[in-house]
Amino acid sequence: MADAGGAVLQVELVAADRLVWSGQATMVIARTTEGDVGILPNHAPLLSSIIEGVVDVQTVEGETWVAAVDAGFLSVADNRVSILSERAEMSHEIDLEKARQDLERARSSGEDDDAAQEAVRRAEARIRAAERAS
Repeated sequence: MADAGGAVLQVELVAADRLVWSGQATMVIARTTEGDVGILPNHAPLLSSIIEGVVDVQTVEGETWVAAVDAGFLSVADNRVSILSERAEMSHEIDLEKARQDLERARSSGEDDDAAQEAVRRAEARIRAAERAS
């Protein structure tokens, strides 16, 4: 399944408090400040800011792992992909009903500041990740 002469990506998804996921992959998709970016083996070196959203990892076994992440950084070099985020959750760790309640609470807070908008984006990302895994 790996292309480019058998090359694969070594991926690490790291939150501030733990290693969320680590393994080999054939593709990673993440949302940067410039838009979605797809990383394949032998990708050019890259350092970018990521925003609240969903990260998809296609493993060498053909599985798709989905995670919700907060803002952070994406680093790509020598077939190594590091995603560093304040908070990150794998889709199977997310309580979908609680995420929906968090979204409703964030939207109804009536606040229009950056923190309220960030809470809405975080809740939306958690919901998207959980729904994609079901």
